[in-house]
Amino acid sequence: MDVKSAFLNGYLDEEIFIEQPPCFVKKGEEHKVYKLRKALYGLRQSPRAWNSRINSYFEKNGFHKCPYEHTLFVKNHGKEGFIIVSLYVDDFIFTGNNMELLNNFRASMKREFEMTDLGKLHHFLGIEVHQGREGIFISQEKYANDILKKFKMEQANPVSTPCVAGLKLNKNGEGKLVNPSVFRSLVGNLMYLTATRPDIMFAVSLVSRFMEKPYSNHLEVAKRVLKYVKGTIDCGIFYQANLPITFMGYIDSDLAGSVDDSKSVVGYVFNIGSGAISWMSKKWPVVALSTTEAEYIAACAAGCQIIWSQGVLESLKFKPEKPTILFCDNSSTISVAKDLVLHRRTKQIRTRFHFLRDLIKDGTIQIEYCRSRDQVADILTKCLSQQLFKEINAKLGVKREFGLQEGLLE
Repeated sequence: MDVKSAFLNGYLDEEIFIEQPPCFVKKGEEHKVYKLRKALYGLRQSPRAWNSRINSYFEKNGFHKCPYEHTLFVKNHGKEGFIIVSLYVDDFIFTGNNMELLNNFRASMKREFEMTDLGKLHHFLGIEVHQGREGIFISQEKYANDILKKFKMEQANPVSTPCVAGLKLNKNGEGKLVNPSVFRSLVGNLMYLTATRPDIMFAVSLVSRFMEKPYSNHLEVAKRVLKYVKGTIDCGIFYQANLPITFMGYIDSDLAGSVDDSKSVVGYVFNIGSGAISWMSKKWPVVALSTTEAEYIAACAAGCQIIWSQGVLESLKFKPEKPTILFCDNSSTISVAKDLVLHRRTKQIRTRFHFLRDLIKDGTIQIEYCRSRDQVADILTKCLSQQLFKEINAKLGVKREFGLQEGLLE
C-alpha cells in the first residue's frame, strides 16, 4: 500500500509561518503571513512530522516497533495470529498468517489515511518479487536493463564472471583518465543492483574505491560487470518454500587485498533456507598483520551482523533454538576465538575484536571449520575462476528467473 501525499499528514510540533502563496494573497492584508497547522512539502520538518504521525498511529493500534530495525512493526494477536508491517517513507509492505487480520488492517489504514492499495507484492523500490507455491524469487531485471541502456551496453557481449580471476587494481591506474561523473554514476547504479545480486558485490566494491580519480582500466572493469549482468539479466535469489529455517553464515578475508595500502578485504554472507539474505564486501579500515588476524576481524564483523539479524528474527516470531553457525576456512582463527590461552600470540588484534569470544561463550554463535573449496564468502573477497564462481552462486541461491506456480505459500 502507498500513502497519498504522505507529508501532508504530519502534525507540527513548532510554530511555522509562510508567506501568502501567489494567487492566494488576501487583498488589504498583503503584509500578513499564514500560520501552518500541518506540514507541507518543502519543509525541513515534514519528514520528521510524518514519521512521528505514522509511529504514533502504529503505537495506538497495538503494534510494537522492532528495536533493531525501526521501520519494522509487529502486532501479535495471540492465537489468532500476527501482522508484520515494513515501512519505507510512505510505502508499506504487510503480511501475516491470518487473512481476516490483514483485511482489518487494510481497512483501518484506509480510514486513517488516503491510500492506494497496490494488491499482492510484485515490485518494491525497484525489486521485482515473484511469489508462488514453490517459493519466492526476487530480482532487478528491469533495473538492470535500464542500466545497460543508460550506458549503451545493451548490445555488449556477455561474459561468464564479473571480474577476471586474480585481478588487482590500484589508484595509479593504466591508460587515460576518464570522466569521473560518468564513472560515479555507473558505480552508483551497480551498487543498487547488488541489493539482489551478491555475485557482483566484490567487483562493484572493488571499482568503487577509484571514484575520485578513475582511469580507463578501472572503467573497463566496471564495464565488464555490465557485460556479466547482460548475460545474467534474469538472475536473482530464490527462497524455496517448505525448507527448514536455518540461519547460518560464512566469513572470509583476503590478506592485504588492497594493493595501495595493504588493507584486507572482509566479506560475509548469511543464508536462510535456500538463499542469501545478507552479504558484505568491504575493505577494512585497519591493517591485518596475518591471515589469522584478517579472518578474525571478518568473524568480528559477522558477529555484529548476527546480533542485529537475530534481534530482527526474534521480532518476526522466529527465535533460533541453537547458536548461529559461522563457517570459517582458517583453523587458527577458530582456535584464537575459542582458546583464551592463545591471547599472547594475538596482541596485535585490537581489544574490541575480542568480543567475538564473548559471543561464543554466550552461545550466540558457533564457529565451525569448512574447506576453502566450500567457503561461500570467497565470492565477496576475491575474483574467482569460472567453475568456482558458478558453484558458489548456486549456494547463494542465485538463479535465473523461472515460472512459479501461482498461489499462496503453504
